[in-house]
Amino acid sequence: MQITTEAVKELRTVTGAGVLDCKKALQDSNGDFDKAVEYLKKKGLVAAAKRAERTAKDGMIGYYVHMGGRAAALVEVNCETDFVARTEEFQNLAHDMAMQVVAERPLYLSREDVPPEVLEAKREEYRLQIDPGKPDDVVERIIEGKLEKFYAETCLLEQTFIKDEQMTVKDLIAQLVAKTGENIRIRRFVRYELGE
Repeated sequence: MQITTEAVKELRTVTGAGVLDCKKALQDSNGDFDKAVEYLKKKGLVAAAKRAERTAKDGMIGYYVHMGGRAAALVEVNCETDFVARTEEFQNLAHDMAMQVVAERPLYLSREDVPPEVLEAKREEYRLQIDPGKPDDVVERIIEGKLEKFYAETCLLEQTFIKDEQMTVKDLIAQLVAKTGENIRIRRFVRYELGE
């Protein structure tokens, strides 16, 4: 199958992947654009997982002040080099993460940061909401489903990205990791609101 330069260029525009990666993705998917996009997403997630262990000590602090100055957030976003930290995409990520914190009010960075006592209290709360006649395995599945929803609401990395409801914050970061070739992570955040 003949892969056109226009198809490679369009795939590169959509995914941000390199020219050779786009060409290979199109060849491997027999020219199917959607399959090529999916292929590159999976490849990017695998690459991001490999880079997760590398030290990220550079970066920047993103900030956002909501209109009227009633709410604001600071977010420390790290990468491996100042070269990446100075890119427009990285700076946009830091700003978007601060905006995300103001808008969605996460309590924790990741599910691993949720204290065990909070999880246990949530499990008990959910257990009390379930009909006592249900089998134990069904009750556990319901509780796990409710906990997933809890994580998606309260953990920054699990939240749906406010600018694209098709991806989570974690997915957004993984895309930038794949594009830059560096480990990128959110180290910490703080949210302020007038009167709180």
